Amino acid sequence: MRAKFQCEHVRSEYGTFEEVMLRAVYGGTTNAEDNQFSEATPSGDLHMTISNPKALGFFKKGQSYYLDFTPVND
Repeated sequence: MRAKFQCEHVRSEYGTFEEVMLRAVYGGTTNAEDNQFSEATPSGDLHMTISNPKALGFFKKGQSYYLDFTPVND
């Protein structure tokens, strides 16, 4: 399953950590793809704290990202 989220904020006031908040894209825009994703997933939030130095700076406010979900077979 795939979802589309947009980065709402990135806070790096923790020094070696970043706090990132992403929200599901919503409909009512001129972007047809956002409208399609909004029909399937009308709301959602993802909050992460990133400490991996190689991942710091990856997320940018206002940028959209695809999230792919794959079941884990334990």
